[in-house]
Amino acid sequence: VVGVAQDVPPEVLRQREVKWLDMLSNWDKWMVKRHKKVRLRCQKGIPPSLRGRAWLYLSGGKVKREQNRGKFEELDSQAGDPKELDVIEKDLHRQFPFHEMFVSRGGHGQQDLFRVLKAYTLYRPEEGYCQAQAPIAAVLLMHMPAEDAFWGLVQICEKYLPGYYSAGLEAIQLDGEILYALTRRVSPLVYRHLEKHKMEPILYMTEWFMCAFSRTLPWASVLRVWDMFLCDGVKIIFRVGLVLLKCMLGTREKLKACQGQYETMELLRAIEPRYMQEGFLVREVLEVPVSERDVEREHHVQLKRWRKNRGELHCKSPPRMHGARAIMASEPPSRQDLRQNPTIIVESPLPPPQPTPQLKKGEKSKEEKSKKKGSMKKAPTVMEIPNPYPLAGDPQRDPQLPLRDPMPTLRNSTVQQPLVNDTPLPNTPEDSPPPHQPTLNDQSLLTVSPLQKSTQSLSSIEADQDTYL
Repeated sequence: VVGVAQDVPPEVLRQREVKWLDMLSNWDKWMVKRHKKVRLRCQKGIPPSLRGRAWLYLSGGKVKREQNRGKFEELDSQAGDPKELDVIEKDLHRQFPFHEMFVSRGGHGQQDLFRVLKAYTLYRPEEGYCQAQAPIAAVLLMHMPAEDAFWGLVQICEKYLPGYYSAGLEAIQLDGEILYALTRRVSPLVYRHLEKHKMEPILYMTEWFMCAFSRTLPWASVLRVWDMFLCDGVKIIFRVGLVLLKCMLGTREKLKACQGQYETMELLRAIEPRYMQEGFLVREVLEVPVSERDVEREHHVQLKRWRKNRGELHCKSPPRMHGARAIMASEPPSRQDLRQNPTIIVESPLPPPQPTPQLKKGEKSKEEKSKKKGSMKKAPTVMEIPNPYPLAGDPQRDPQLPLRDPMPTLRNSTVQQPLVNDTPLPNTPEDSPPPHQPTLNDQSLLTVSPLQKSTQSLSSIEADQDTYL
C-alpha cells in the first residue's frame, strides 16, 4: 500500500497544503468556529509535509511545549533511573527496524528515542516506562524533533489514553470490556462467537490499543488512523478494532474455520491485507456507528461493574479527552502559545532591491533608452544561493563564481551573431549548450522504493515478540 502522497494528485496535495497552512496560522479560530471542517480534512489525510506540525497542534503538544519551555532540556540532562534505562535500551532495536531512522544501533533515531523515553520516566516517575510507549514515541519521532515528540507522547499518555501505561494496566482492561460491549451492539455474530469460546478482550486487543495500531496496520493506514485519532480521540481506536473484528469474524463461513480459542486467536493475529488497506479501512471506520458519547456511556457501565466485582481502581487516571477540541477547551491556549516559530532561518546573500528612481514627465528610463539604441549588453551575473544542508555527494563550488548561463540556446536562436569578415564567430564556451539536467520525465526519478510498495507494517516480523502484560 503506497502512502497518501502517492495516491493524491500533486495539484490536489498543494491545495491541501495551502489550506492546512491557513488553519495552522489561525488554529484557535478554526478549532472554535470551524471544527467540523478540521475533522473533515483530517479524515481526508493530512499532507505529509505538514503532518508533524498538525499532529503537534491537534494533540495540544505545541501549547504544552510553549508553557513548559526548557523542561525537556532539563529532563534530558538528568541521569535517570538505571533500571528503567536498562529496559529502554533493550527495546530500542525492536522499534521499526526496517525504517532508516532506527535501522542502526546507536544511530540518531535510536538515540532520540532513548532521550524521549528517558525524559518521560523522569517526567512521570510514578508511572515509569511501559514497553508499548516505545512504538508511540517512534512514530512521533519520524515526524518531528525529539522535544516535540516528547510533548506529543505526554499528551497521548495523559489526554488520549490515560492510565494505559500505568502498573496493572487497569485502564486497558477496562477499555477491553468497553470494546466487548460495543461489539455486542455493532456485530452480534462476532460477539456470540467470542463469548462462546471465552475470548477475553485482553487477549487480542492489548497491542492494538496500547500501540494505537502502529504495530498492526500497513504504514499508510497507520498515518491515516493517527490523523483521525489525534483529531477525534479514542473512539477512532475503538472503531478500527470493531472493523477488524467484523471483517475477520463477521460471517458464518469464516467462523467455521474457527472452532476454538486457539484458531480464533491465530486468525486475529494475521489480519488479511485487504481489510487493512488504507482506502477500505478509512471508509469502514467512518461508517461505524460509535460516538464519544457511546464510549463514555459504556465506560460508566463497565467502571461500575469493575468496582462491584474487583473493587476500586488502584491507579487514579485523569479524565480522558476525546480529541483536539476537548483538549483545547480544557486548557485554553494563548495566541503566543500557538504562534509558529521558524525552525530554519537562512540569510540571503543577495543585496536588497534598490528603489526605482522617480522619472520626470517626458523622461525615458534607462531600459527604454537601451532598447532604442539596440545595444546588446552582457547578461547579468547570477549568484547562487548556497544550500544550507548540502548532501554528502554534492560537488563543492565557490559561491562567488557566477552560474552558467541557463538559456544559451535560446539566446543563440534569437540574437544574430556579429560577423568578422562575413564569417560568424565560433561559439565560445559560454555559448555552448548546458549539460543534460534530469527532469521529471526521467525514468530514473520515477522508481518506487520497496517501502512504498510494502503492504506490511514497518514492525519486524522477525523481531522479538513484545509482551505488554
